[in-house]
Amino acid sequence: MAGGPTETTKPAEEYRLPTGVKAKHYDLTIRTDLEKLRFDGYVVAHLDVLEETSKIVFNSSKLTLGRARLSSAALKEEVTVDATSFEIDGASERVTIQLPGALSAGTQLALKVDFEGELTGSMLGYYRCSWEDEGKTKHYALTQFEPTSARAAFPCWDEPLLKATIALTMVSRADTVNLSNMPAISEEVYAPSYKDSTDAISWLSSKFSELTTGEGEKWKVTKFQTTPPMSTYIVAFANGPFVYLEDSYTSPLSKFALDVKKKVLPLYEQVFDIEYPLPKLDTLVATDFDAAAMENWGLITGATSAYLVEPDSLDLGAKKRIAVTQSHECAHMWFGNITTMEWWDNLYLNEGFASLPTTDFFSRVFPEWKVHSAFISEMLNRALSLDAKLSSHPIEVECPDAATINQIFDSLSYAKAASVLRMLSNFIGEEKFLKGVSIYLKKHLFANSVTKDLWEGIQEASGVDVPKVMDNWVKKMGFPVITVTETKDGITVRQDRFLETGPAPPEENETLWSVPLSLLTTDENGKAKIDRSLLLDQREITIALDTSKPFKLNAGTTGVYRVLYTAERLIAIAKEAAKENSIFSLEDRIGLVYDALALARAGYLDVSAVLSLYDVFRNEKEHLVWDSVAESFGVFGSTWYEHPQIVEKLNTFRRELFVPIVARLGYDYTAGESVDVHELRTTAIVQSAHGGDEGVIEELRTRFKKAIETGEDAHIPPDLLGATYVTSVKHGGKMEYDQVKAILAKPKTPTVELAAIAALCATQNDELAEETWKYLMSKSRDQDIPVFFRNFFQNHKKRHFLVDKFREDYDQLYQRLEGNFSLQYLVNYSHAGLCSDKDWKETKAFFEGKDVSKYKLALQQSLDGIHTRSEWIKRSTSDLQKWLENRK
Repeated sequence: MAGGPTETTKPAEEYRLPTGVKAKHYDLTIRTDLEKLRFDGYVVAHLDVLEETSKIVFNSSKLTLGRARLSSAALKEEVTVDATSFEIDGASERVTIQLPGALSAGTQLALKVDFEGELTGSMLGYYRCSWEDEGKTKHYALTQFEPTSARAAFPCWDEPLLKATIALTMVSRADTVNLSNMPAISEEVYAPSYKDSTDAISWLSSKFSELTTGEGEKWKVTKFQTTPPMSTYIVAFANGPFVYLEDSYTSPLSKFALDVKKKVLPLYEQVFDIEYPLPKLDTLVATDFDAAAMENWGLITGATSAYLVEPDSLDLGAKKRIAVTQSHECAHMWFGNITTMEWWDNLYLNEGFASLPTTDFFSRVFPEWKVHSAFISEMLNRALSLDAKLSSHPIEVECPDAATINQIFDSLSYAKAASVLRMLSNFIGEEKFLKGVSIYLKKHLFANSVTKDLWEGIQEASGVDVPKVMDNWVKKMGFPVITVTETKDGITVRQDRFLETGPAPPEENETLWSVPLSLLTTDENGKAKIDRSLLLDQREITIALDTSKPFKLNAGTTGVYRVLYTAERLIAIAKEAAKENSIFSLEDRIGLVYDALALARAGYLDVSAVLSLYDVFRNEKEHLVWDSVAESFGVFGSTWYEHPQIVEKLNTFRRELFVPIVARLGYDYTAGESVDVHELRTTAIVQSAHGGDEGVIEELRTRFKKAIETGEDAHIPPDLLGATYVTSVKHGGKMEYDQVKAILAKPKTPTVELAAIAALCATQNDELAEETWKYLMSKSRDQDIPVFFRNFFQNHKKRHFLVDKFREDYDQLYQRLEGNFSLQYLVNYSHAGLCSDKDWKETKAFFEGKDVSKYKLALQQSLDGIHTRSEWIKRSTSDLQKWLENRK
């Protein structure tokens, strides 16, 4: 499936609304009944007729529509259209209303529609969340509209390009709280005498005609300020018994997220020279949420794990997760909300940019986190791993339907987009890059944009022909491997498309990228110098160079490509990089580790060279290098897990590298220690436990036992919570399993909940694995199902168990999750870890005849992954075994 979702091109009129009529403003009234778990509403869409038309077409999904009324000066009288006369296309989620006659361009029209819907637990549209309070299940409701679910909450023109202002009125029971994008301007208890200047007054009266207004049935009406022009997917509202906390007091659990927001918002305003335009920016934390978080303008929403951490906690992992999420969503206030992509094919203009400032600005807010260096593992390597598949897709990708749109919220739209933008910034200089971005935003304030708009802004600031440099990076899938061949006078560098399966065949090797080479060499004093002007925009070039001195391409690992040296040169660069005060940076060392592993997986490099590289870095002090080595061990173990003798020898090598670090750093964390020491300790302990070190395993099990016996959390450092729970269940029995299961029933924090889920999936016992699966199917929240799957995937001995259970319960899982993002993750986690030709054939056969449209891309990527692992095992097992047996 080379080309992924772009393999079939559809004309835009098949999946885009007609352009002849546009909504410019909505008067929207929503009434929420949390007792009946239903909502209803009344919308007045104020329309501009741009082209002569005799019909109105808008989006609606899963709503029961009432009559429509049309009023305009061009119509002699208000026209009423009964819902039975609507032309409803369920597949495209569109409703067509035929007009009694043609309306000419320039006509202004009001469309009034009442509607109702159910508050389901789908985590899309306007949906319900639940929690237990003194044995009773209670509910609240909130929205998740991205990408195409605003239409499931009210009839609208649900496309990013079709921006409109919105004046929202919410009607709810008087003892609840209403929230929306804008601040409330009035709130009063509803009574039959209630007066309202909008057209919703008669609708309200009819809805309440049979209800009492006694003490137990009091309702209230909350009116909100009108929004700026905005796309429907960032409209947000919520209703429930919320505890809302403002300046005078903040929830201890949410204080860190609030502090991050307060720090990053002024930075965004300063750098882009554009003020945040709304009067408030709330964050609503939800117990049931499909995505990690959502950038609704003025009302960010997200899962508990994305925002909550104990006050004064030393849980650095949780703090990083929260800070990244909060700053990402805040960046969207500019990239996505103020300036919005015209269509979902340019999603990266939202997500890539929201991911990139997260890195740039974190270096100012949290310099100790070394976020520029961490970008390589958290963004760049993740992007390259996915983009190395034949089933990849371009950053800018055709999106002809909702199923495709949902599937491109992936590492290419986020991480690869951020990586190519980072590469451009490094090539032209950060100051010019940010100036160009500011120009781009200012030219499209409260409007929409496409790729060329961004290039024009950056070109204006830099003078560089940006489209020439960048177009293939966003319009073509894949990236190059740069092969370095040494000659007597220098080096020849050649670009070819990199595929994880090996050298690309001619039909897949047609793209030539403009590759910033960033060549690092030394001057006459032995000091590093970097030539950032070199641009490889043809198949190969020759560069004059003294190869007897240290050199390296892709200095700082800022380029979106892999670099292939001979094994001898790779080790020579690594040895130079491992020296004190080396000319090669931390980012260079991280890049060497990731490149070597990817190149070995694709057959360009022997596995023995990769393991020798790890040996060279044996005395490394920086956590981020060790983290890349740890991730590489995970890849080896995840590939050869059905070869126990190899796994044991790999684990012996893993223990040799990581256990001495545990001995040096110990198990106790202190508030004053460096972030690098803090994280290195965590990585070393986790890797030593994974590697089977008896001392580390016993220490973690002892701490778990003490915590259970005393009820004191202090026995387990927060960053070791997951490793402690997992190790205790993995190497324990029914007692430890039941103890963790009891913790999961009432977790104190989101971190505890995630750790408990991971532990239940780590059991090696078949009966306990069955018990975990039953819990997953019967008691877990929908949002947690992918978490269970991910952790079963990480339990190598239960991978085939996961596949079997997924296939047994496929119909139930599909029905439960088909409406949201999760289904594709289940397909990937359950199958991507398989590694034989037999697995590939069985997987292919299982999905034959099924409707795979909602997860087509994930399925093909999983199949590609199985094939890649299978071929790697065939190709490299002998070399791997030989190196492990012969090392001293």
